[in-house]
Amino acid sequence: MPPTIILDATATPDGGCLELHEQDGEFGISLDGQELMRSNSVASEILLGTVGVAHLNPDTVNHVLIGGLGLGFTLRSVLDAAGLETSVSVVELIPAVIDWNRSHLTQLNGALMDDPRVTVKVRDVYREICETKRQSYDAILLDVDNGPFAMVAADNASLYSDTGIELICQALKPGGRAVFWSARRDPKFEDRLNLAEVKFAAIPAKSHESAERAEYLLYVLELP
Repeated sequence: MPPTIILDATATPDGGCLELHEQDGEFGISLDGQELMRSNSVASEILLGTVGVAHLNPDTVNHVLIGGLGLGFTLRSVLDAAGLETSVSVVELIPAVIDWNRSHLTQLNGALMDDPRVTVKVRDVYREICETKRQSYDAILLDVDNGPFAMVAADNASLYSDTGIELICQALKPGGRAVFWSARRDPKFEDRLNLAEVKFAAIPAKSHESAERAEYLLYVLELP
């Protein structure tokens, strides 16, 4: 088996070690030795982008917020599906992830950050949503940490709190959609969505197209 090559590493806000690695042409990001994502297992990230903008008319002006850059596959699927009039704001907490996309991952999806439709910010997406004007976005797509189960930064749990759900709904336009990537089902998060009285569905998502079963979930929230 080809060796795993560590390309770079950085500290997370909570003191963990986030690493970018490559093995036989495939890239991955790991936290303290546990792999978070890999470039040959990104079907759920692609589905996040596709489902997130499926309700949009690609011939009209739309505004999309993506929380979490990762390896860039959600960004790619949004740009492929959303049309030339759509602007996409990508908010990433860890500066090194952006640097990796602009250097080691240029041939993967990193070059997409130079698309004129794309704006990239180094920021906590929760703070971004807190300070967003009401009804700013047609879609908000969140692939932050491990979903409602925070791993990279404990503060990420705020996104999935009662207040976080309320702020996300306020930031969406009427008819808007928010999609949350989750590593597994979270009954407590579902309870909070029910208490918020918003329409939502849980869509199973595979890690790769040939997988026999769906490992992950996408929580899709719809506004009237």
